[in-house]
Amino acid sequence: MRKQFFLICWVFIGTLFSVSAQSVPTPKSFLGFEVGEPYQLANFTQLEAYFKKVAEVSDRVQYQSIGQTEFGREQPMLIITAPKNFEQIERYKEISQKLGRAEITEEEARALSKEGKPVVWIDGGLHASEVVGAQQLIETLYHLASRNDEETLRILDEVIILLVHVNPDGMEIMSNWYMQHEDVTKRNKNIPVLYQKYVGHDNNRDFYMNNMKESTNISLQQYVEWLPQIVYNHHQSGPAGTVVAGPPYRDPFNHVFDPLIITSLDAVGAAMINRLHVEDKPGYTRLDGSVFSTWWNGGLRTTPYYHNMIGILTEIVGDPSPYSIPLVPDRLIPNNGTPYPVTPGPWPFRRSIDYSVSLNYAILNHAVRHGDELLYNFYLMGKKSIERGNTDTWTRYPKYAQDIQKSFEASQKKKSEEDEDAVYFGFRSGVPLAFYDSVYQNPTKRDPRMYVLSADQADFSTAIKFLNALIKSGIQVHEATSDFTIQGKTYPKGSYVVKTAQAFRPHVLDMFEPQDHPNDFLYPGGPPIRPYDAAGWTLAFQMGVEFDRIMEGFDGPFQPIRFGQLLSPKAQSVSSASGYLLDARSNDSFLAINELLKAKVNVSRVTAALEGMPAGSIYIPSAGKKVLEILAKDHGIVAKPVSKQPAQSKPIKASRVGLFDYYGGSMPSGWVRWMMEQFHFDFEIVYPKDIDSGNLNSKFDVILFIGPGMPGAGGGYGGGGQPKAEEIPEEYHKMLGRLSREKSIPQLKTFLENGGQIMTVGAATSLAYQLELPVSNALVEVVDGKEKSLPGDKYYIPGSVLEMHVDVKSPANYGMNDRAYVMFNNSPVFKLSPDAGLKGVKPLAWFGTEPPLKSGWAWGQQYLKNGVTAFEAQVGKGKLYAFGPEITFRAQSHGTFKMLFNGLYK
Repeated sequence: MRKQFFLICWVFIGTLFSVSAQSVPTPKSFLGFEVGEPYQLANFTQLEAYFKKVAEVSDRVQYQSIGQTEFGREQPMLIITAPKNFEQIERYKEISQKLGRAEITEEEARALSKEGKPVVWIDGGLHASEVVGAQQLIETLYHLASRNDEETLRILDEVIILLVHVNPDGMEIMSNWYMQHEDVTKRNKNIPVLYQKYVGHDNNRDFYMNNMKESTNISLQQYVEWLPQIVYNHHQSGPAGTVVAGPPYRDPFNHVFDPLIITSLDAVGAAMINRLHVEDKPGYTRLDGSVFSTWWNGGLRTTPYYHNMIGILTEIVGDPSPYSIPLVPDRLIPNNGTPYPVTPGPWPFRRSIDYSVSLNYAILNHAVRHGDELLYNFYLMGKKSIERGNTDTWTRYPKYAQDIQKSFEASQKKKSEEDEDAVYFGFRSGVPLAFYDSVYQNPTKRDPRMYVLSADQADFSTAIKFLNALIKSGIQVHEATSDFTIQGKTYPKGSYVVKTAQAFRPHVLDMFEPQDHPNDFLYPGGPPIRPYDAAGWTLAFQMGVEFDRIMEGFDGPFQPIRFGQLLSPKAQSVSSASGYLLDARSNDSFLAINELLKAKVNVSRVTAALEGMPAGSIYIPSAGKKVLEILAKDHGIVAKPVSKQPAQSKPIKASRVGLFDYYGGSMPSGWVRWMMEQFHFDFEIVYPKDIDSGNLNSKFDVILFIGPGMPGAGGGYGGGGQPKAEEIPEEYHKMLGRLSREKSIPQLKTFLENGGQIMTVGAATSLAYQLELPVSNALVEVVDGKEKSLPGDKYYIPGSVLEMHVDVKSPANYGMNDRAYVMFNNSPVFKLSPDAGLKGVKPLAWFGTEPPLKSGWAWGQQYLKNGVTAFEAQVGKGKLYAFGPEITFRAQSHGTFKMLFNGLYK
């Protein structure tokens, strides 16, 4: 009878829902073609119109904009659920927030877990060339808005679904480009520009920094507004010989987040693969069947792990142009990674859409069946984070296990030296517990209780930018309302405190503390396994933020900043004076220089330390007072009054700056383009044809080459080959071409010899070799009398934070400290020849004799000893600057921005 009752209820509910469902247009009737039809892609304009139409006619769907994109489009989010749930939608959001922040009792949490509805985020379109993700949003919406089967109605009744397009600009660019040809055989995705205004594919590398508008929109919804328990991020393509890669993922996983994240991924992954197998959809691969791990922070599906959310990534195959599953013999063998291999051969685009909808439904069904568990576990992970932040806690980093082993082995060696008959305690009998206590009861190794960022640090405005990145990620920040003293140090009013006793503690630790990536090799003595993206990234290190670790609990005059409320530098006053000094250590001083120069105010740089400020600080005469007042009010610029212009100062002017790029777009160059705009530098984009045409000195004073593009350098030219001019619109012809040894290098050499300046970063530093400067690669060994690059089993440093020494006397390094954290990704390291100094080459930064690794993974650090990381070289009347490490890394490494900015003035 109970089953009959529920059946009657579902039929009744289905009748009510069908009224809405009948009026929902099919995608084909609205678009003119079926989603997944060969050679067809909807663009964002069409998708947006369909979203709005369905929201208009369906009481299951609400449309809202979560903010604007970098090109000014509205970024849509659909809230999808049963009509009755909208009556309490704010209550369900509040429940998700309360459980996620975990500042309630266990009794209340259990009650809310039963009252609430699990929130599931499903997105698409992040990487616009991965067209399945955006197109499946249309089909998924239609299913959820129109179907009246029992499964769909249960999902709608029990779940709040957030269906989000995460890169509207990219979909519009990609789809319009693909659909421009009437001849379908000519349709392609070889777009001329990045599919996110500045950073293209790197839009999925911005989710702890939140530089881009789209990232900020998404993070505020995920970590401040809705706090979903599951975040599903659609990508492509799956590994060759498979259809889709998904959870669970391979090791390693990061040591700071809750282990329940890993086992929850197992559960959701099981629901996904089981559904495909039930529906006879083969080709799902997982674990070591793909390259994806849960180590890295910064991606749309990985940053949720550090917020106690279950982040799901799938990578699926499929394309509107003809596509086939390739034959990979090893993939034909069923194993734990790929239990049900797919048969190779032609693969219709529509089938990828069907797989995607099935995977969405699998996750939603999991949320239906385990909704109260998802909600309560969300609370439980947050509660444990708060408890860890309030007690003595030791994160189980690999380095601590190594400390135990080394300590034990040292004791055994000493014991054997003293007693030849001593017994060695190996792993079979275990290591005495005293060695465990020597690490995990060592107070110097435990996690901090809080971090303090003092308001009196020289570049406090950058510290505020760092705090805003945390706030966008849902981190609770406190402001000191008065002076306070802790651990014998006094901090001024206006300093900020970040406590670790909060639900998103894993993210806090990850932004302040070093990552300790384990040694990860294919087999003992074999090649390293490349991490998915970076191995270390500690944001506080990258940004050069000064902070103190507080190891004991402390409650001072701290006022909490409301979740999601961004900070602004405190407005400053500018008193009347003969002139003013700006501190070279503050990055925002460059913004001020640029605004002052545009206002025709004379600006000089002081060449010696003065008034407590270092060499390179900026002098502005009283004529700049009005501009300084605006800067002080809007940006918190601190202008120190002085009585006269320093004798040791030199006037500067804005340089004519060219920034190199090419067809398809360079992401490293795009990040710098965004940086330059933020700091108000004027510049022009320079393409290979511009270089080859010569006469560069008449157009530019400085040319920037960031990352790939230089002949003979690694890093490539982005996706795909370049088209022929006749295949693309004329407006993009100027972007075509590549730099060459034959044409481009002579023009660059002439530019330098005539007084121009070139700044190179990363792979672009190979220009030094093209110019035959007295420098060489430091990371080589001699084999059979020939120099060869060090092999991976001897030396390997994926993206990690290293520390280098800096020549602070050089104008190129004005405002820098004598040590700097730098992002290093198997970056160039140089050796200067003995006569380099006589030939006008001198080092700007270098590694010392100590191991430089500060965060991440570095195998073979000894090869970096005394290696030069940056140098300047006189070439005729001009200068080449070469920075091996990524001093502009994804616009995150504020701590080394000055090394670029200093070179952008005459």
